[in-house]
Amino acid sequence: EVQLVESGGGSVQPGGSLRLSCAASGFTFSLYSMYWVRQAPGKGLEWVSTIGISGDTAYARSVKGRFAISRDNAKNTLSLQMNSLKTEDSAMYYCRTGFFGAWNSASHPSGQGTQVTVSS
Repeated sequence: EVQLVESGGGSVQPGGSLRLSCAASGFTFSLYSMYWVRQAPGKGLEWVSTIGISGDTAYARSVKGRFAISRDNAKNTLSLQMNSLKTEDSAMYYCRTGFFGAWNSASHPSGQGTQVTVSS
């Protein structure tokens, strides 16, 4: 069974930093792209970042230059370093695996996510 467990969220002031982690199991982690997505209250799911199997990365324009995605294939762990946080970054953050297809595929199981709140 595929499991993705997010952690590292919290409450920070604008300009602060957080590091999110996602512990993956139940599939061959190194063989799939991984994604971070987020959902703010009352809004749709938003793609944040992707890291490919070769370590290639992509970011949403809203986070580029502030967030950094990384993966540790030896530990089956996905990370998201978030710097210079803004209030609009407040959301529930989820990691997703390409095992289920594209980041917005309907096949992804519901995850617990980790809450990020940025406020003064």
